[in-house]
Amino acid sequence: MRPTLDLRCYLVTGSGTPEHIIGVARRAVDGGCGIVQVRSKPIDALDLYELTATVAREVGDRATVLVDDRVDVALALRRQGLPVHGVHVGQTDLPVPAVRELLGPDAIVGLTTGTRELVEAANRYGDLIDYVGAGPYRPTPTKESGRTPLGVEGYHDIVAVSQVPVVAIGDVRAEDAADLGATGVAGLAVVRGLMEAPDPQEYAARLIAGFEEGRK
Repeated sequence: MRPTLDLRCYLVTGSGTPEHIIGVARRAVDGGCGIVQVRSKPIDALDLYELTATVAREVGDRATVLVDDRVDVALALRRQGLPVHGVHVGQTDLPVPAVRELLGPDAIVGLTTGTRELVEAANRYGDLIDYVGAGPYRPTPTKESGRTPLGVEGYHDIVAVSQVPVVAIGDVRAEDAADLGATGVAGLAVVRGLMEAPDPQEYAARLIAGFEEGRK
């Protein structure tokens, strides 16, 4: 059975030493962060395997731990019995049906989108994916997608079309949380805001509070 997802505060790990990344993940989860996606590009398979294993041991009992792109890494860690719950894949990664077949019915699978057309295409896999990431919210230096930034208004249409929960991503900041929460998105994925926060625990808590305020 797949874990229940709390997508409100979704950490995507960025660059830094393993110690920094693990520390941010731990503190963010202390503040209520429900998802930790281990991305940290550029990174080779072995380093990603070891980093994700450590993150899973630190927070996997309190948050959902996902691997970015690398289904093989997620599968290997799951077979080791570590609390790695699934993957987030992009448009040029393995096809969703293949990902679901490899990881099984209990894994979490997220998919990158960001336009109405991509969301409509993702709806074909509505029974195989758990959520879609949609962005960028605003231009971001951490990942160049080539897609036009959605802004707040762009998410209303994305949410209306999607058959699964939508997570906003792309230089999302705590001060954006209320406005984005009001659009109907299920959560906010944050890289730099949490990775660079002096206190990731406080930042995560502030983001969730703002998001909840916006949903009222």
